Amino acid sequence: MDKPQQPFSDGMPNLSEAHFEVPTAERVEVPTPLTHAPRFLILYGSLRERSFSRFLAYEAVRLLERMGGEVRIFHAHGLPLPDDGTADHPKVQELRNLSIWSEGQVWVSPERHGNLTGVTKSQIDWLPLSEGSVRPTQGRTLAVMQVSGGSQSFNAVNALRVLGRWMRMITIPNQSSVPMAFQEFDEAGRMKPGPLYDRVVDVCEELMKFTLLTRERADYLVDRYSERKEREPDRLKAVAADIGFVKR
Repeated sequence: MDKPQQPFSDGMPNLSEAHFEVPTAERVEVPTPLTHAPRFLILYGSLRERSFSRFLAYEAVRLLERMGGEVRIFHAHGLPLPDDGTADHPKVQELRNLSIWSEGQVWVSPERHGNLTGVTKSQIDWLPLSEGSVRPTQGRTLAVMQVSGGSQSFNAVNALRVLGRWMRMITIPNQSSVPMAFQEFDEAGRMKPGPLYDRVVDVCEELMKFTLLTRERADYLVDRYSERKEREPDRLKAVAADIGFVKR
């Protein structure tokens, strides 16, 4: 059978050939694999003394460590509200440094008024899209989980997914939502065995797999045509002129 004639013959005049790249399998090969343990940052969204989101976060810590990861957990006590403090605040610096250190993250939020909590959002809002030449979240893997006081809901994890995409993270397909969380944790704060716990194991397992798959390739995976164009000196100068920093 003859190959049909390509219907487009007018070229691509809008494409900058200097910045256009054809993705290839060779570009995602890793010449020198990393040897250190995968690094994970865990955020949770409650300051209560008996916090089910913290309990769930701790279960993620235990599982990721059991799978060979190196894990840090950020406690938001003392973190100022966004715009009610400055970026040099010790808690803000701690959070940003942990995010830069990490290769994957887990965000756990309670559901409050049908959405994630302000504690959760404040932590994410303190993470800038870029800080100098460093992007604290771009290219990192992300798993999202939530706890609810009532029936099954996915409002918080859905909102976290939106934030993860906005922060340019690689959000894994799986997620965990724990309804009636007060019934799922014992007095010591350990999650009880059952299907909901099994799902948490699934999420952590998938996060570990995606992190191992992408952490050495993250810079290439999130490299973008539009941003390659914007890094050109002439383009940066034009943008600066448009926003009033320099004269044309």
